[in-house]
Amino acid sequence: MQVVVITRKMWMTALGVLLLVALGIGLWFLFQGRTEEPVAPTMTLTNGYELNTIPYTARELPVYSVQTEEKCLALTIDAAWDTDKTQFILDTLDRYDIHATFFLCGVWVDAYPEFVKEIAARGHEIGNHSLTHPHMTKLSKSEMERELMDLNATIEQLTGKTCTLFRAPFGEYNDTVVTTVRELGFEIIQWDIDTIDWKESRTADAILATVKEKLVPGSIVLSHNNGYAIEEYLPKLIEYAKQEGYTFVTVSELLPSGERTIDPNGVWTQKP
Repeated sequence: MQVVVITRKMWMTALGVLLLVALGIGLWFLFQGRTEEPVAPTMTLTNGYELNTIPYTARELPVYSVQTEEKCLALTIDAAWDTDKTQFILDTLDRYDIHATFFLCGVWVDAYPEFVKEIAARGHEIGNHSLTHPHMTKLSKSEMERELMDLNATIEQLTGKTCTLFRAPFGEYNDTVVTTVRELGFEIIQWDIDTIDWKESRTADAILATVKEKLVPGSIVLSHNNGYAIEEYLPKLIEYAKQEGYTFVTVSELLPSGERTIDPNGVWTQKP
C-alpha cells in the first residue's frame, strides 16, 4: 500500500486553488446581477434631520418647486411648537404687503387658536402639518387619515376654511404617504430652499447666503415660526427677493392649474 505524504507546500497550493475558485464564483454572481441600465440617482431629503435616501425612480413624489417663467416664490412657515415670534412674522409680512403659507401642526393649533384665526384673517394660506407631528412613514393609512382629517376639521371650525395642502413632519414620506395624502384630496408640499432656521448655530447671514444661491422662479422656501434668527433674516430675505424682481405668492397661487407632471427632482410642470 502506497502512503501519500501531504506536505505544507501541497496544503498551500490546494488552499490557493480553493480561494481562486471561490473568487471566480463570487465574481460570476456579481456580474450576473448587473444590467446595462445605470443605477438610478438618489435624492436625500433633509430638513436638517437624517432621513432616508429615496431613489429618483420612486413612484410618487411631492412638490418641491414649480417650473415657471414668472419671478415668483412661495414663503412657507411651519408652526409646530412655540409662538413667541409669530406676531413678529405676521407684522413683518403685513409691512411688506405679502402673503405666506403657514403649515400648522395640531398641537400648535390647540395651544394657540387665536393665532390660527389671525393668520387666516390676515389673508395667509393655512396648510395641514399633521395632528401630532408623527413619522408618517410609520403609520397605517387609517392613522394617516386621522392625522390629516381631524386637524382639518379643527382648522375649518376656527377659520371657516379647509386645507388643501399638506406638509409631512420632518419632510419624511414614501409612496404610501404620498398616494394616501392625494387620495384624501391634498397636495403634498416640500421645498427646494431650506433655511434650516431651527438650528441655533445658523446665522442670518448664512441663511441669506443659502437663499441667494438657490433662489429661482417657482421656489418654495421653508422657514419656521420659531426659527432662531428669523427676526433678523426675514426682512432681509423679503427685501432681497423684491430687489431681484420676485413677487411673493402662496403655495396654492404658485401651483398652476390643469394637468401637471412632477419630474424626478420634484418640480411641478404644467402639461401644455
